[in-house]
Amino acid sequence: MTIEKLPDTTPDLTRQNIVRLAELFPECVTEGPEGTASDRGEPVIDWDLLKQALSDHLVEGPQERYRLDWPGKRQALLTANAAIDKTLRPMRGESVDFDTTRNLFIEGDNLDALKLLQETYLGKVKLIYIDPPYNTGKDFIYKDNFTVSRQGYELDSGLRDEHIGRLVANPETNGRFHSDWLTMIFPRLKLARNLLRDDGLIFVSIDANELCNLTRILEQLFGELSYRGTVTRVTGTPTGGGNRALVGEVDYLLVFGRNPNVELGGVAFTEKDAAIYDKEDQEGKYLTRTLRRTGGEDRREDRPTMFYPIEAPDGTEIFPIGPTGYESRWICGPARFQEMKEGGLIEFINRGTSQSPDWQVHQKFYLAGRAKQPSDFWSNVEGNKKATRDLRALFDGEKVFDNPKPVGLLERIIEVAGVEEGDLLLDFFAGSGAFFHAAASYGSREKINTRSVIIQLPQAIDGDDPISEAARRLCDSLGKPHTIAEITKERVRRAGRKVREDNPSSTEIDVGFRAFRIDGGNFLDTRVAPQQASQEALAGMISHIKDDRTDEDLLFGALLRWGVDISLPIKKGDLAGRDVWFVDPPAKGQEGAAVIACFARPQNGKGGIDTELANAIAALKPLRVLFRDDGFASDSAKENVASRLKQLAPDTTLRVL
Repeated sequence: MTIEKLPDTTPDLTRQNIVRLAELFPECVTEGPEGTASDRGEPVIDWDLLKQALSDHLVEGPQERYRLDWPGKRQALLTANAAIDKTLRPMRGESVDFDTTRNLFIEGDNLDALKLLQETYLGKVKLIYIDPPYNTGKDFIYKDNFTVSRQGYELDSGLRDEHIGRLVANPETNGRFHSDWLTMIFPRLKLARNLLRDDGLIFVSIDANELCNLTRILEQLFGELSYRGTVTRVTGTPTGGGNRALVGEVDYLLVFGRNPNVELGGVAFTEKDAAIYDKEDQEGKYLTRTLRRTGGEDRREDRPTMFYPIEAPDGTEIFPIGPTGYESRWICGPARFQEMKEGGLIEFINRGTSQSPDWQVHQKFYLAGRAKQPSDFWSNVEGNKKATRDLRALFDGEKVFDNPKPVGLLERIIEVAGVEEGDLLLDFFAGSGAFFHAAASYGSREKINTRSVIIQLPQAIDGDDPISEAARRLCDSLGKPHTIAEITKERVRRAGRKVREDNPSSTEIDVGFRAFRIDGGNFLDTRVAPQQASQEALAGMISHIKDDRTDEDLLFGALLRWGVDISLPIKKGDLAGRDVWFVDPPAKGQEGAAVIACFARPQNGKGGIDTELANAIAALKPLRVLFRDDGFASDSAKENVASRLKQLAPDTTLRVL
């Protein structure tokens, strides 16, 4: 027995009445803005809808539209469009095969990352998979805040970590429980759509809590005609129960194409699928199906042009006759039949005897190269328990991450998406890094190299549960901060090694990654109010580049702004006695690097960028050239370099930082 404390106030009759109204008219319950009664846990009533529910005639109210609205939608649109002054800083020490890999790991807020990738990967991604927070009331969502304040100064000064507190709890008692989740997910999906190719697909994992809302959002962003289906997946781990709901044994995958005409790929046949191909000839195994139309619309009058005679091997004519003697029809017209016959796809079968033949026409379907169309019910893929076991095996028996997605499930997604050699894949809720693992495993099996971009917030691991404690121990053993991103990176490293060990013949498969960290922009704010101008302030503006930025920081920041692929091979070399960076260098003896960058600066008025370097660069005819603006000894030196490049390499674009 639970002993409840007596209330110290009289009953709140208004709240009781609102609860009763919600029970009587659930269709009138909505979510209120901050500061309303919903913050205390009771429902919020849409009074216009309640008036209509109590009236037998049309009650005037706000204009009705078929759409999904919620408190915060306008803010979500503003958030998606807001510019940011940030960049990606390379982390060589955190990477694997930094100079040669085409895979990327980005540590930071995925909203910032998606904005930074807009120029570089606009319309280039074949497949996006994400596993966002399910909004069960027990998980966390991103809290986006772009207000300039004291906090912004502290971030720039290194006094605060911008990622601490970025994930906040979203309990069911929150008066904007659904709205806050929608406000979080909307701008990210809006930016993600921009990155998809015309034939690109997005798969989003979700459970019943936000399935309907997420479907509506994706329909708004991608269009209803781009909806490819909802996959129901058997998880193998029952959840929930009690008196409130049915036990959950499934979750879902929402599938949308970038455009309405995007097609899904096929799924490889299992041994059971292939067993029905019970015939064989010189072309391989095959099965046959009657050429006569069966089922609905199978009569001659349904398609008169498909009722015609076909010559049998003995010269007699065969007509499509139904089982009760009615005139039926073939599945195709005469021209298509002739094509199939000439292609060896027609087989005549005698169901009678040699004296009294009964010829029937069949179409041949060969097994080789055939795939089956994927269904919307996946019960035969790896479940969550298998995912947990596999992850523990990678981490020497320790459970360092909760609820990872199964690698087998993600490989199925990659297969269904029709991913091919060189395709770009994106996961901006990377979590345990399972999607990267799946892409590497799938590529190793299919002997193709894909390119993966995964993004994870470096949120602090500060729970007091056994999984968090194990994760912190792992980070300590690696000498790393206690963040989720460190667990993700380590999983990716170990997964790459395992893929290589399991497939020793696939040495050409790229299992490395180039790691980046999101940080403030590379440049100082040199704007000074007139009353603050001084000789000392002007002296501090000789260089507008932050002191802690390396040449590589400047290089990758420029590539992002230029829209150049930041996964291209990078090589450092010497040219005219200066350190020079070559982006996507051509084969020896060829011309046309994507970028040649030099960040040399003059010392005591000498050196830096001069015509000698310009001559050497022009001879290589790169597409782009990049220098520091303060890399020239004088304005005249800058003009001379620009003129020399224009004269010797007129097709080269020159930019300075």
